[in-house]
Amino acid sequence: MTEAVTTFLSEYVSKELAVFIISLLPILELRGGLIAAKLLGVPYVRAIIISIIGNVLPLPFVLFFIKRLFKFMVKHNILKKLVLKIQNIGETKAGSLIEKYPRRVSLGLFLFVAIPLPGTGGWTGALIASLLNLKVKKSAPIIMLGVLCAGLIMSIITYGIPALFSM
Repeated sequence: MTEAVTTFLSEYVSKELAVFIISLLPILELRGGLIAAKLLGVPYVRAIIISIIGNVLPLPFVLFFIKRLFKFMVKHNILKKLVLKIQNIGETKAGSLIEKYPRRVSLGLFLFVAIPLPGTGGWTGALIASLLNLKVKKSAPIIMLGVLCAGLIMSIITYGIPALFSM
């Protein structure tokens, strides 16, 4: 998927802008951005900076506005059943765990964002934090640290360990 998006974007925009756009997208995020950067020959330091900025930029919007978007979707019957199911999980089942184990929730959120697997990352972490009613002041730094950690892991995977020492 990353390769297809990279090929498409590289025909229309600069290599760096393609990496930035890919890093902005949910699902691909920083992981896809770094893979795209490597495919396009973007130097390591530039790639990691662009990918992190691209991945972190949409997070405040998710944290602050996802609940409003869900409210709009329910009101206008857009995926209403799915939205209500997601909200119910966040409010009932997970809510009790947060009250019992607040530190574990923070650690879990960090690990969820930091471990670069499909479906995890900053976007999903911000969505989870919002649905669990975690305070933005508390969840945003945790998510950003997770993105930085994911960036380190993915840069080792895509560029190799020697790239870390050539900064």
